[in-house]
Formats: sequence, structure tokens, C-alpha cells
Amino acid sequence: MSKKTNTKSGLSRRKFIGTTATAAAAFSMIPAGFASALVSPRKPNSRFGGVQIGAITYSWRSMPSTAQDILDYCVEAGISSIELMGNVVEEFAGIPPMPPRPPREAHENEQALYRQKAEVAQSKQRNWRLSASMKKYVELRKMFNAAGVNIHIVKFSPAKWSEGEIDYAFKAAKTLGAKGISNEIGHEACARLGKFAERHNMYAIFHNHLQPGEPGFSFDEFLSYSSKNMLNFDVGHYWGATGKHPNEVIEKFHNRIFSLHLKDKTGKNTNPANTNMPWGEGDTPIADILQLIQKNKWPIYCDIELEYPVPEDSNAQKEIINCVEYCKNILA
Repeated sequence: MSKKTNTKSGLSRRKFIGTTATAAAAFSMIPAGFASALVSPRKPNSRFGGVQIGAITYSWRSMPSTAQDILDYCVEAGISSIELMGNVVEEFAGIPPMPPRPPREAHENEQALYRQKAEVAQSKQRNWRLSASMKKYVELRKMFNAAGVNIHIVKFSPAKWSEGEIDYAFKAAKTLGAKGISNEIGHEACARLGKFAERHNMYAIFHNHLQPGEPGFSFDEFLSYSSKNMLNFDVGHYWGATGKHPNEVIEKFHNRIFSLHLKDKTGKNTNPANTNMPWGEGDTPIADILQLIQKNKWPIYCDIELEYPVPEDSNAQKEIINCVEYCKNILA
């Protein structure tokens, strides 16, 4: 596939990489793990033109991803708001670990042994959650906020947890300063978690993958279970699954959309179809989306989710810095 210009944003990959090369080079000189220790009068600020740009910690999955690592990456990239994955916050708080997963080609005996150990570990984690103190979560929030980074969502994905664990998830998220927890969209999840969100006066926020491309799919059904159900609308997956402009959904549900996941994919009718691309090479109408939110001043968090393969001469952090700059160029 030849390189394309994202005509909706007016930014090609070559153009926006060029504008960020100097910044990325500078950031690459900062040793990992030292960003939060840098003495600087300036804190990160990724609110551009009234639109809050953030990221989900999944974007750094190819790099070390402790809570401190994630905070360092945010500060280096200038990101001031984050969707934290549940494993990051729980590891910080001291949850018993899961056993190492064997390789896919492992013998069935090894796989069976892993399943046994995982079942024991899951029981320990369940008991830990039911008795966990919020002290470490208070500490984690102070650590992030002191560096200028807010936590707006925690992705615990707790729909299949026990009731006590779900209560714990909302309590922990609130302690961290988040406004809700997120989970993958589905009827069972939306029906169950909405009630807990009401109890805790928070939001249950649901993320889509390719479900909107399925016959008869309707966001209305999932939102109808509770007034506290909100969408984490993945505009890239929506575009890849349907080929329809995401702004149609945003305009209709803007008051029920808590956040977006931003990525640049090819559309359903493109060749190759539904493919993650470096920003500026796909055809997801990112600029249209951001400018619609900016024009209407809708309080929707817009989070970068890095899903395209990271080039061999780069890393996830450098690519995320480029994506932040891409958004800034659109909104500034």
C-alpha cells in the first residue's frame, strides 16, 4: 500500500514526523526512569485548544510498564491525563502476581500445570481485593498528580468479578481520582456494571472493538441499562469495522461518550481494510473528530492508543510523542 495523506487532517506522516523530530530526539536523551525526578517549573499539559488529549497505558505494552514507568513516559511526552490499566495500579498496590504464562508451543502438561497455578493465583487475588487497603491508591494518586498527570479512567475490566470485587474496583478508581472504570462492551457487562456505577455515583465506561460492524448493532441498547453507562468510543475500530464517519456517532451520543480511543486505521472498504497504520498513513478522519469536539466544547477525553507496529528504529514512547504532536497540530 502506498503512503497516504490523511486528507481529513491535512497532515501526512512525513510532515508531522518532521515537525516532531527535534522534540523526539531531545526526549530520547532522557534516561528512562528519571523523568519524574527532573527539576522543571513546567508540568505536562496536553490540553490543546480546549480538548484534553491523553493516552491509555496499553500503548506502552512493548516497554517496561510499572506505575513509575508510565508516569515518566507521560511527563516526557507532555501528557497530562491518562487511562490506567488495572494491572498497573494493582501491581503498585501489591496484588499477588499471576504465574508466568508458558509459550503457546508448550506441552499440554505444562499448560495444564499453568492453569492449576493460575486458578490458585486468581483465588489469592480475589481475596486480596476484598481486603485491600486504599492507602497505596492514595499514594499513587498523589504521585501522579504531583507530577501534573491526572487519572480519568481505570480499566479494571471487572464485569466477571464477584460483587465485592466490583465494589472494590469502583472504590479504588474513585480513590485514584478517576471518574469511572472501563470494560469491554457487551450486554452482560453493561447490565451488571451500570448498577454498581449508580451505587458509587461514578461511570461504567464501555469500549468497542469491531462490534459496530455486526448486523443490528446499536449503542442505544448498551446505554439503556443505566444512566451511568458511558462509551469509550474507539473511533479507529469503528471506522475499520463500518467505513462510516465516527462523527455520526459522536454527534448523536456526545453526552454519553466519556472518552475516545484515537488511532489511524484504514477503513472497511480500503485495501488493505481495517488495518492499523502509523498516524498520517491511514484514513481515519482524526482531524474531523478532534475539531468537532473542539468546536462544540464537549468534555470528551481523547486518548491515544498506539496499536500500529512500532518501527525497528523507534520505540513506543517516540511514537506516542509523535501522536501527541499530531493532535496538537490539529487543535492548536
